[in-house]
Amino acid sequence: MQTLASFLLKRRFNLPAPEERLIEVEPGIQVLCHCHWQQDRTRPLTVIVVHGLEGSSDSQYMMGVAEKALAAGMNVIRYNQRNCGGTDALAPVLYHSGLSNDVAVVARELIERDQISRLALAGFSMGGNLVLKLAGEWGTQGPPQFRAVAACCPAMDLAASADALHDPANRLYELYFLFNLRRRMIQKARLFPGHFDVGRMRGMRSLRDFDHQITAYYCGFSGADDYYSRAAAANVIEHIAVPALILHAANDPFIRVTPETRQKIAANPNIAFVETEDGGHCSFVGRRSSDDDGYWAENQIVNFLRRF
Repeated sequence: MQTLASFLLKRRFNLPAPEERLIEVEPGIQVLCHCHWQQDRTRPLTVIVVHGLEGSSDSQYMMGVAEKALAAGMNVIRYNQRNCGGTDALAPVLYHSGLSNDVAVVARELIERDQISRLALAGFSMGGNLVLKLAGEWGTQGPPQFRAVAACCPAMDLAASADALHDPANRLYELYFLFNLRRRMIQKARLFPGHFDVGRMRGMRSLRDFDHQITAYYCGFSGADDYYSRAAAANVIEHIAVPALILHAANDPFIRVTPETRQKIAANPNIAFVETEDGGHCSFVGRRSSDDDGYWAENQIVNFLRRF
């Protein structure tokens, strides 16, 4: 019920029109960022927010965090992963959970072009994996401006989470993702004739099938196992060297955190791991009051980032 509520409850947001910026993350490959700036963009904390699988900068949780962080005096960059936010036509490439370097390139542009003095990362689900992966890869060698990272229901253990999606109780979610991924693949094939073979999707019944037959094939992995192994933030989470907040719900339908990853998190004093009994997947919808809109995870992330 929590998970479905986050999709079905329509929200209104009060955000100013953003500055749209295309940033080249690899030669010929651009991502679209929606930038919300304070009057002096150099002094406040700048937060890059990354969406989940088949989301975009317009996903409700992205807008919710942006609205709260902007009101708290932060700059907010709503980041679209490759192909997302209406950018399918920009390049004949797909996006996947291992593209943490794309976020790093965007961060470097903000530091160099906009002269930001403080940087934080925040991500949801797949985006949570990306920001934690980047924080772990940076370790103690990240930009001096990098101050904190926050993740809501991050898919840190990609294989376990992908396989959990195929559980009978989760087929609704898996079918939703597969429908959107198939539709995107057909669109990419139309935009770039001869580059993508939609026939490779025949016989697909699971997200693992899609990642084995499509993601791995077109993104340089030998198969789904290789992709999940190399793209998982769990590989580097012990190296995170800035304050980190990870929010997870025990009743998340399909995100799984393995015992090995839990041990790594517990051993890293920089990480605050908050696991609630209820919350679903990236939802955490609670009671509204005069000073609380009821979106607990968004408030937790923004309150955590206020420290920086």
